[in-house]
Amino acid sequence: MAKRRTKIPRKQNKSIGDETLVDLVEARDSASGFFEKNQKTVVAVAGAVALLFVGYLLYKFFYNEPRSVAAKEMIYKAEQQFMRDSFALALENPGGDFEGFLDIIDNYNGTPTANLAKYYAGISYLNLGNYDSAIEYLENYTASGNITPTMKYGAMGDAYSEKQEFDNALANYKKAAYGDENELLSPYYLMKYGLLCQKQGDNDAAQKAFNTIKEKYPTSKEGLGIDKYLQ
Repeated sequence: MAKRRTKIPRKQNKSIGDETLVDLVEARDSASGFFEKNQKTVVAVAGAVALLFVGYLLYKFFYNEPRSVAAKEMIYKAEQQFMRDSFALALENPGGDFEGFLDIIDNYNGTPTANLAKYYAGISYLNLGNYDSAIEYLENYTASGNITPTMKYGAMGDAYSEKQEFDNALANYKKAAYGDENELLSPYYLMKYGLLCQKQGDNDAAQKAFNTIKEKYPTSKEGLGIDKYLQ
């Protein structure tokens, strides 16, 4: 007995194709109608976006980049004074018609050099014993390039420690110690953090810091003498 085949009616296929075609036409007409009704708004928005883009290019290439170049040239003498430990001169009067860190921060705000000057200013004030100003400038510094978060938070920990605000000092030393791993700085701040934890009575945190030095940085200066701190 021959099997009867079930045929899909051609009309159904045609219906599906027709419906799809109608949907596409309706979508096209809808989009066209929306543009016609909102033409002024669409054009205005597109013009605003183009204007913002042009403004950004003008700001970048004709305002900010020249300022960045000038700031790099201007910071030269202040960096020299900083390297000589002449921190007061580096901040305000490095000599030779060059600007100090404070003027660079004010006059070239928004440039990478002005940001770097905030770090230099913070370290300068730290060395001059002005711990509040040191903290202020270091807080406003955004770590980048060769000046790492470890250096920023470690210096802030020193400033708070000098102010005997030990909770804040511990918080910053912890960020420095357990942040980006650095063979030189990490064990240094782990030791500072551990010793201050020990002083504040948190022996568990202190031992964790000391053990981290032993495990990760055994050949560092701190690692070579860490056994006497372990319990």
